[in-house]
Amino acid sequence: MGLINNHKSCPVTESHHSTHIFFTICNYILLCAASSCIFLTLSLRLFPSLCGFFVVLLHMFTIISAVSGCSVALSGSNKWYAAHMISTSLTAIFQGSVSILIFTQTGDFLGYLKSYVREEDGAVILKLAGGLCLLIFCLEWVVLVLAFLLRYYAFAEGNGSGAGSFDRNGKVQEEELKNWPWPLQF
Repeated sequence: MGLINNHKSCPVTESHHSTHIFFTICNYILLCAASSCIFLTLSLRLFPSLCGFFVVLLHMFTIISAVSGCSVALSGSNKWYAAHMISTSLTAIFQGSVSILIFTQTGDFLGYLKSYVREEDGAVILKLAGGLCLLIFCLEWVVLVLAFLLRYYAFAEGNGSGAGSFDRNGKVQEEELKNWPWPLQF
């Protein structure tokens, strides 16, 4: 997950290096925000209730998705890329739902967490976590778009694992047309 790309088999070219750096920085911010939400949730109650456990579990899935996203967006496996896109979009949806729940039902949500902290302090901590959940929600969608762009660039340049590679005009190269079934050869 480093910012410097020295790996020779990695399909990031110089023209798309800034997109890859922005993708990596967004994943680092996701890691920081999700781990901060875990600590904020645990500061309300060290051993969380069932509701708190699910909030911590959601942030752990966000961390796993961000860590795996850096390698999956550039790898050659379509299955892992699809799994990453699905898990990232699901965690983004759940992060948005949790943030709305925190901002609209702060007192009730604090009651479900069974916090030991005073109610006023707990509400402030919970709203901080809700703000981070909103940040995570937005960054997850940015990461999804950047992962798609990186994968598209790798595929368009012939480095992806797709069936055909494209030249600059977006046309399939001629030598790959010979491998197609005879009714499709033009």
